Parts: sequence; C-alpha cells; structure tokens
Amino acid sequence: MQRRLAAILAVDVVNYTRLMSEDQARTLDALRQLRTELLEPVVSEHNGTVVKRMGDGWIVDFASVSDAVDCALHIHEGLAGHEVIRLRSGIHIGDVVFEEEDVFGDGVNVAARLEELAEPGEVLISDTVYRSLDGKAAARFRDGKSHQLKNVARSVQVWRWPAVSASAVAPIVVAAMAEDREHLALPDKPSIAVLAFDNLSGDPEQEYFSDGITGEIINSLSKNRGFFVIARNSTFTYKGQAIDLTRISRELGVRYVLEGSVRKAGSRVRIAAQLVDALHGNQIWADKFDGDLTDLFAVQDEIAHNIVATVAPEMLDAEMQRVRRIDVQTLEAWEFAIRAQWHLPRLTKEDNADALRFALKAMELDPGAPLGFSIAAFAHIIASQAGWSESAPQAILVANELATRAVELDSRDAVSLTALGTSEVYLGRHDDGIAHHRMAIECNSNLPWAHGNHAVALIYSGRGEDSIASLKEALRLSPRDPFNFMWHYNLGLAAFFAGRYQEGLDWTDISIQESASQTSAYRIRAGCLSQLDRIEEAREAMANFLRFAPDATVESIRAQIPLKRPEDIEHHIESLRRVGLPEQAPRM
Repeated sequence: MQRRLAAILAVDVVNYTRLMSEDQARTLDALRQLRTELLEPVVSEHNGTVVKRMGDGWIVDFASVSDAVDCALHIHEGLAGHEVIRLRSGIHIGDVVFEEEDVFGDGVNVAARLEELAEPGEVLISDTVYRSLDGKAAARFRDGKSHQLKNVARSVQVWRWPAVSASAVAPIVVAAMAEDREHLALPDKPSIAVLAFDNLSGDPEQEYFSDGITGEIINSLSKNRGFFVIARNSTFTYKGQAIDLTRISRELGVRYVLEGSVRKAGSRVRIAAQLVDALHGNQIWADKFDGDLTDLFAVQDEIAHNIVATVAPEMLDAEMQRVRRIDVQTLEAWEFAIRAQWHLPRLTKEDNADALRFALKAMELDPGAPLGFSIAAFAHIIASQAGWSESAPQAILVANELATRAVELDSRDAVSLTALGTSEVYLGRHDDGIAHHRMAIECNSNLPWAHGNHAVALIYSGRGEDSIASLKEALRLSPRDPFNFMWHYNLGLAAFFAGRYQEGLDWTDISIQESASQTSAYRIRAGCLSQLDRIEEAREAMANFLRFAPDATVESIRAQIPLKRPEDIEHHIESLRRVGLPEQAPRM
C-alpha cells in the first residue's frame, strides 16, 4: 500500500447507460476510439497515469496540478463536437492511497464528487487546485461558489471551465475581452491594488482576520477621491499564488501594488506591509506595525495614511481625516461584520444565511455602526431575488428598513447608500434609488457595487443607454471580479431594450462563460435569440433558464423585475413567452 499527495482527474462519460441502451456497438466503438486516439496519448503527454478504468470513466493520477488541468482541458477541447461522446471531469489534489489495482482517499473522493457536479462538457476544479495554479491558468476558470459535496465534510469552493459549450458562446467576443483585460490603460490619477495580506498566525481559522484587515485598508484608500483603487474581489483572485507584481500591474491596470502579512497572537497583532511601484519593480516603502488588538483600527488608518503621503503627497491631510474609520467601535463587532462580508458574495443559500446571521450579531454588539445593517440589507435583497426568502416583497421591505437605519448612522457611507438605493429600486421607487446610488458614487467613486447597481437602476428605469458607462466603470474597477457576470448580463439587458439583440447576445454569452449557473443571463439570452428569430436556440436557452428557475412563469417575471415602463416589461415577456416561458405554475 502506498500513500502520497497527488492531483487526481476523474473523467466520466455523460449519459453512458442511455448511449449503451440505444446503440451498444456504436458507443463501444466511440469509446475505444476516444481512449486510444485522444485520452491515453494526452494523458501520457502530460505525465499522467491512468490508475483506474471503469466502463464509463477513468481515474488519472498526476504529480503536477498544472499537468492535470492542462490534460483535462486538452481532452475536452479535443472532443468538442463529437457526435456520440461527451465528458465531464473533476480535479482535486489530496492524499491518495494506492493498493494493488485500486485507488482511494480524499483526492479521489473529491475529484469524483466534482465530476458528478459538472455539467456536460465541463471541467470542475476544487479551491485547492485553483489556488495552486498561476494567474493565467486560474483565469480560465469561473464561478468559485461553495458547494457541500456528498460524503465530504467541508464545503468546497468549485471553479468551472467552460461555463457553456464551445458552440454556445461568442469566442471572438470573449477572446477580445480577455485581450482587453491584459492591456488596461493606467488611470489619470494614482492607481493601486492591495493584495490579500498573508495570514502568518499558523491557524487557518484566522484567515478571515487577515482578509478583513486587507479589506479595511482597501476601503480606507478607496474613499480618497484622488486615488483609483482596485476592488478586493479582483485583488483576492491572486491569493495563494506566486506573485509577479509586473503581471498584476498589467492585468489590473495599476501602477502601485501593496502587499503584506498579518500575525495575530493572543491580544497582539503585527502587520507588515510594503508598497511597490510595479511598473518599474521599485520598493517605495516598507514598514511593520505592532500593537494590541485594541489599536488595530489606528494601525489600519496609519498604513493608509502612509500610502497617501508617499504616493500623492499633494493630498491634504484633511482628506485622510474625512475617511478615517467612524463606524465600528468594537473589535468583536468588526470581526462579526467581516465574517458576514466574507460569506455574502458567495451567493449560495447557506452562505447568505451565514452572512445574515453574522451581520445581525455585529448589529447587536455595536448598534451604532452601519456596516452590519448594510450587509444584512444586501443579504435580504439577494435572498428575495434568488427565491430563498419566504416572501420576496417582505424581504425587500426589511432590507429597506435596515439600509435606511445604516444611512441614518452614517449618511456618507457608500455601501449603506448603495444598499438603500437598491432596495428602493426593487420597491418601485426608481428615482429615489438612482439618487442614493449617485450619492454613494460621490462618497466613494471606487466602489464597483455602487456603479453597477446604479446602472441596473437606470436600466429598470428605461434608461439603458445611460447605464453602459456605469457598468463599464464597475468592470474597470474590478477587472478580475468573480461576480462580473452580473454586470455583463446587465450590459446584455441594456442592449436588449435598445433593440441591439446581437450585442445583447454577445454580452450574455460572456456572462454565461463566467458563471454557468446564474439564471438571469439565460433569460436575457433567450429574449435576444427570440427577437433574432433564432427560435431553436432561444428554446434551448429558455430550457436552461427553467432548469435553474423551475418555478418561473410570466407572472413571476413580472413581479421579479421592477421595470418602470410597462412597454419594457411587455417587450421582454413577449420575447420569452414565444419560446416557452409558462404562463403560470401548474396547479397541484
């Protein structure tokens, strides 16, 4: 018996039983050809070993994670368009036990569960694999949602390639976007990306703490109107990777990069940070900050102040004073708030519930701080739109009350203003929502969610053309954000209402490639295809939409999308009705 760490690729043939029942000879011949002409040569080329063969799948062992991923993508690309066989694959790295002709262990179990979760044509990788890839390889994967896999104790963050089949996307558009991302022009003011600080505490459970400190430094910097600051959702995609600051500077379109580490021991904390001019590879400054946890907020302010003083000395100290922390006054409340913030963007029902639970605890411990209230408001908005609340209208009302309280506590807090504006839009108060989103952008012009939600409010108000600049600004502020699929499908929605259906289709294709499990992109895709009279493709898109939203009807769409102009909702509904959107739910 041999035990070691290995990268495991699990590959499975989709609908194997049905294929065999329909035409056994043809299926076996196709499998034989797949094995001898594609799978085994590609595995050998990437230094892999087939350690187990089943009738409908294979378990392949690799010493290198990158070899396992490259091999899987090579196999799937080589099989594109095959008349009979479609595959799905999962990859994980973990302990594996080899015994005679069998193999088992964590690496195999998780890889197999990922393969079962994959859609036809997809390759799914675990968070462990994702963090082991370099930036270019990792950028090929999207989604990053947490899943509870069968017989696996911990939840696993899952990344997908591709989000849709090659025939369903606009590859030229996607490739052009990728090219644009790699050549982002520098803004006309000091630009900076703050990378996730390393957790040196020796306790993985403290990861949220180092992430929270990084996030607070980003927040502090982003409130300075003279800076262009990349959002944390983009900078955190480099977490756990070997750092090439020049590449990061190019991919994010910034001149400066801040990196550092956090060590928490008992009631003491040490933060080390260095600021680098990534264009020229020069270190600007480096320093260490030691103190009690009670001094944590002052240390965060000091780091942000040093960056401003070094990079843009012409900025007045009064500007820094304006953005100093005035919300959370107790460390315990802050820790609950950043735990909530960690769960919120994962967009699963369980994470959303956790975000709400931690936010409520932060509110209880520090009722004078707006952050807990605004996170709780967003959690209710997300639950209402995803169908996770018992009453969607009631959830929006609660969100509006929480966001109103957050703004009362700090009328200049951009996150709170964004939450309030978004809840107002879903209550049908479009003008109030737009006004509060504009106030949020004025308070923090570096907040992508303020720009993105402002754009959505404009679309729902019948001003889709006006929304495009805000959507593109949200994408520029966070070019690697795992949740940019939302802004992309809203670009598609804006194009749909403008009558530019092919453009709308291109944007939704990009959104689907980034996240294959979000319902709205399929709905908009179906509408665009319907208007282009590509009815069969539109019906396929509608089928995908109903697969993720099985209870959707004409009635529910009317209630869910708060379009201000009746002609807009009728135009959208009619395009969906003609390709299969049910009028009403079937009676039980």
